[in-house]
Amino acid sequence: MNILDRIIIDKRREVILKKSIIPISQLENSVLFERKTISLSNNLRNSNSGIIAEHKRRSPSKPNINNSFTVEEVVKGYENAGVCGISVLTDGKYFGGSLDDLLLARASVNIPLLRKEFIVDEYQILEAKAHGADLILLIAAVLTRQEIKHLSEFAKALSLEVLLEVHNIEELQKSIMPSLDMIGVNNRNLKTFEVSLDFSKQLANEIPNEFVKVSESGISTIEAIQELKPFGYKGFLIGENFMKTENAGLAATEFIKNPR
Repeated sequence: MNILDRIIIDKRREVILKKSIIPISQLENSVLFERKTISLSNNLRNSNSGIIAEHKRRSPSKPNINNSFTVEEVVKGYENAGVCGISVLTDGKYFGGSLDDLLLARASVNIPLLRKEFIVDEYQILEAKAHGADLILLIAAVLTRQEIKHLSEFAKALSLEVLLEVHNIEELQKSIMPSLDMIGVNNRNLKTFEVSLDFSKQLANEIPNEFVKVSESGISTIEAIQELKPFGYKGFLIGENFMKTENAGLAATEFIKNPR
């Protein structure tokens, strides 16, 4: 059993527990539930940088990335740097995140927020909406085509955009459907944790042009972005590279200001 399989088993248990404590009606009555969402896909299409910066304290492969700064400090720094959107990890056990992080981020900035989570149930999409997210992540590796269809359509009905993450051609082929906005290629092999931009390059021509192409993981230099742009990528998800510094916002500012 790989790490992703373990995470999903834990996540399904977590969702069952949460449903027993917080009813759907409570989520739907959230003050943020009727909020007008902001489009990340539009921001990416109209941006030169295409940076989606991430708030991430730790990960299964890096037990401690950064616990020194508050969510507000990090996301305000990112917004001031001029990023297109912010990804907020909300998984607790493996990434040290929470829905409170998403709520604090929403209170601090006015740019698109992605709930970065292992979504297996529509309940989690309601949580995302109730805590101020503008879009959700769906991971093709852990969902069937029918589940992707159901969850993405459910998100769209709530005016949330959908970023679908793939790792290989099989996942991409089973996932293409009109209810997606962006398709992200994760450059990290989830079984070996090896990172290579070749994953993004190999899949680029297989992604239909109506979807915004996003490259995720392993992007730490301007050169990497310059390498990927000719392949049609408009979005670049960067987390660890900023979070591991003493000032994530400043690191993002310097990265974006770098001449291309």
